[in-house]
Amino acid sequence: MDRMWKRSKNSINLVIVVCNILVFLAVTLTGGTESSRHMMDCGAAYAPLIESGEYYRLFTSMFLHFGIQHLINNMLLLLFLGDYLERAVGKIRYLVIYLGGGLVGNLCSYLYELFLMKTGEAPAVSAGASGAIFSAVGAMLVLLAFRKGRLEDLTFRRMAVMAVLSLLVGFQSSNVDNFAHIGGFLAGAVLMAVLYPGMARIRKRGKRP
Repeated sequence: MDRMWKRSKNSINLVIVVCNILVFLAVTLTGGTESSRHMMDCGAAYAPLIESGEYYRLFTSMFLHFGIQHLINNMLLLLFLGDYLERAVGKIRYLVIYLGGGLVGNLCSYLYELFLMKTGEAPAVSAGASGAIFSAVGAMLVLLAFRKGRLEDLTFRRMAVMAVLSLLVGFQSSNVDNFAHIGGFLAGAVLMAVLYPGMARIRKRGKRP
C-alpha cells in the first residue's frame, strides 16, 4: 500500500480519488448515498432532468456513488489502473482521457435511457465513476498495443482479460450501467489513439543528441 501511495502522491489520479471520497462523505452526511432522491438532488444522472436542460449531471454523476461498496470497488480499480496510465501519458492527457471518456460514457447511458423511456420503461437514477474508469481501461489497451504489448509490469493480454471480465460481470449483474461502461471504454480507446502519435513524436525529439 505504501508503494501505491508513493506512486500516487501529487498526481491527478490521487486528486480524483480524494474528490470522489470527499463527495461521498458529503452526500452521506447530508442525506445518504442509498437514497435515489437525495442522489438526484446532489447531481446524479436522471434522463428527464438532463433532457430538460440539466446537462451538468453528465459530469457531476461521475463523482457520486451508491453506497460504500460501490465507491470502494471503483476507487481501488482507479488507484491501480489510473497510476499506470498517468505515468505513461502525463497529467493533462490522463485528465482528458478520464473526464472525456466519462462524459461520453454518461452520454451513451443518457441516450439509452431516452430510448427506454420511449418504450414505456421508467428512467433510472445513475451515478458512478465506472464510465471514466472504463475509459482508462480502453486507453490502456490501445497504449499497450502501441507499446508492443507491455508497459512496466502490465501486458496487453492481462489488460484484455481484465477488460473482458469486467464487462461480462457488468452484463451479468443488475443495476449496472453497461452503456456507460461500453461508451467510456470506446471513448478512451479513441482518445488514446488520437493522443498517442503526438506522444511518440515528443519522445523521438527527446532522444536526439
